[in-house]
Amino acid sequence: MPISLKPFLPGEEEVTVHDPIEALLQLERIYTNNIAYLRQEFSEFARGGAHKPRKISACYPYIRLDVTEPFVVKTKLAFGHAPGTGRFTTTVTRPDLFGRYYLQQLSLLKENHNVPFTVGVSTTPIPIHFALGDMQGMSHVESGLNAERLADLPHYFDLPNLSDIDDRIANGEYDLNMLEQPLALFTAPRTDISLHRLRHYTGTLPDYFQNFVIFTNYGFYVDEFARFARDLFKQVTEGELSDTHRKYTALVEPGNVITPNANLPPRDWQQGVPLPRQPQMPAYHLMADDAMGITLINIGVGPSNAKNISDHVAVLRPHAWLMLGHCAGLRKSQELGDYVLAHAYLRDDHVLDADMPTDIPIPALAEIQIALQQAVAEVTDLKGSTLKKVMRTGTVATTDDRNWELQDHRIPLRRLKLSRAIALDMESATIATNGYRMRVPYGTLLCVSDKPLHGQIKLPGMADEFYRRRVNQHLQIGIRTMEKLQALGMAELHSRKLRNFNEVPFQ
Repeated sequence: MPISLKPFLPGEEEVTVHDPIEALLQLERIYTNNIAYLRQEFSEFARGGAHKPRKISACYPYIRLDVTEPFVVKTKLAFGHAPGTGRFTTTVTRPDLFGRYYLQQLSLLKENHNVPFTVGVSTTPIPIHFALGDMQGMSHVESGLNAERLADLPHYFDLPNLSDIDDRIANGEYDLNMLEQPLALFTAPRTDISLHRLRHYTGTLPDYFQNFVIFTNYGFYVDEFARFARDLFKQVTEGELSDTHRKYTALVEPGNVITPNANLPPRDWQQGVPLPRQPQMPAYHLMADDAMGITLINIGVGPSNAKNISDHVAVLRPHAWLMLGHCAGLRKSQELGDYVLAHAYLRDDHVLDADMPTDIPIPALAEIQIALQQAVAEVTDLKGSTLKKVMRTGTVATTDDRNWELQDHRIPLRRLKLSRAIALDMESATIATNGYRMRVPYGTLLCVSDKPLHGQIKLPGMADEFYRRRVNQHLQIGIRTMEKLQALGMAELHSRKLRNFNEVPFQ
């Protein structure tokens, strides 16, 4: 595809096409050209090239469709159709990463509305930070500039603008009377900032993220996940090959270090380099074709981390995410190592109160709940009443105070009693609430690691021994759950439960 030495400007290159594939190709053409232009100009700028008397700017492509007739529901899918008549548009980024997603969404819109797509250049500038990617191996724009060039940067290039990257669309807070309605939950700048932060926080490129995501709060799960993948990828004889051996292609670790599956034909993987220190929230990707594998992220402790990472993972439009972690058991009948399947959440995490008020219910999703319970039964080989001896279903309370036990005990106890909570942690309600807010199917399965209300507090030696004994089984349940969800169709996972009455057309 030829690259111009100048940017495509707003009002230029607008075309109307009927084929979703052609629409995607036009988006790629505009985006590739404008990114190449910005990279070329930045290279000259970083070298101290001659100052130009103009701003160096290029804009994102957009895609638009005009729906003139009301949609007659003829699909089980909760997305892929407009909520009414009107003009729907969105800016687009990284068609190389989101191409499969864009094509799926556009194909559904074509099938349901049979109207053409208009592709052109928007008026939204591409910030130079988002244009460079891995150019010259720089982790950020400023790393390649001297002090003089750094001071000049805002005068020559567009920088990220907070007014372009908020969550008004995802929160449903946009004006329904606007001439143009949003086509997608996230604009291009909002998506780009999340892609860059995912790379920063997890130590891996967003290209490696899979559609099924497990969040955890302990490094033991990471170790077990990596061991599981490496054992799976050891070469075995043809007769020993299982569907699981064939399903997953590689393990990607922080630094984009890749361990390929020795049982599959070699691929041209771009090998990374181990990082000198772990990122804040390291990610591990059990890769599969069409991104239908499993990503595990150690988010650490606390609702702030949970909101932070799920805000950014959401732009990748995963099919499901789960919280697998440890919790305080609140019932005397619970034992250390018992499982808790959350079917409701008491939200004392506070980090999402502005986006999702606490009086909004966060429902349990039947498809996720069933898959989790079935996975627990299969991995533990327990059924019926015996399964209930090791797994309780009930309300999980999430707090932002790690030392909640040090409060006057009457204060937290009252809320815990009124809510009938059976467990307390610091991440689960946040992950579930952000899944609800971002239309990502969610679920929670926790493991009781202490019982502070009943005299069993978490002490270093005791905790280490507990984790080693229980982590393997807990992780296997999580993997089995994800494989059950992989087998479900899009209509079952992305159901109407998570979408409002005036939803954007894209999933």
